[in-house]
Amino acid sequence: MQTIVVESKEQGAEKIVELVREELEAGSLNVLGLATGSTMEPVYEKMVASDLDFTSVTAFNLDEYVGIPATHKNSYAYYMNHLLFNEKPFKETHIENGMAENLEEECVRYETLLKENPLDIQLLGIGENGHIAFNEPGTSPESVTHVVELTESTIAVNSQYFTEDETMPVTALTMGISSIMQAKKLIVAAFGEKKRAALEKLFAGEVSTEWPVTYLLDHPNVVVITDLKL
Repeated sequence: MQTIVVESKEQGAEKIVELVREELEAGSLNVLGLATGSTMEPVYEKMVASDLDFTSVTAFNLDEYVGIPATHKNSYAYYMNHLLFNEKPFKETHIENGMAENLEEECVRYETLLKENPLDIQLLGIGENGHIAFNEPGTSPESVTHVVELTESTIAVNSQYFTEDETMPVTALTMGISSIMQAKKLIVAAFGEKKRAALEKLFAGEVSTEWPVTYLLDHPNVVVITDLKL
């Protein structure tokens, strides 16, 4: 596991774009896994401002809320379209359908697409409780794309994006730990003191089901970019 310490999340975003550029220019980036959340906002801003060409790249997103349409301002489909896809065209883009009539079938469909299009790079953020994507503490390392009930801590963090008259979803669709670990390279971004506990667990070097981020210790190619000095 390689660790790159930066001075700010903006500098970290620049480093992530640089790593993506290296793979793209080497011809080794055909499928890119993308994440959402405030950590990724400066990353996509810098991607949009760059001269990177993603027209030969297929994109997959980690997760999506259940029960709100893609046009909702807090859906991750809206987030991705607004921050990246509308400005930078990709060959194909894939996001789980949180409005699917049969959620289990939607999970199978998405996982099948992932197997048909192996991820070259997966971008990841880390939750305060160590979750990656919406894989909450206790998630099996064998998990594939699945339906998940969000924990109270995750709901508390994410509810800031919903207004008082909006009900935040408590269920989501997410790529599983196994789905994520299939990527050839993982680029993990963790900025700010709220992520310190999760990073400390990762750097302690012991895999724990209570801290899903520690599953990354079993991956052969992980780059962690952080502004925390541990």
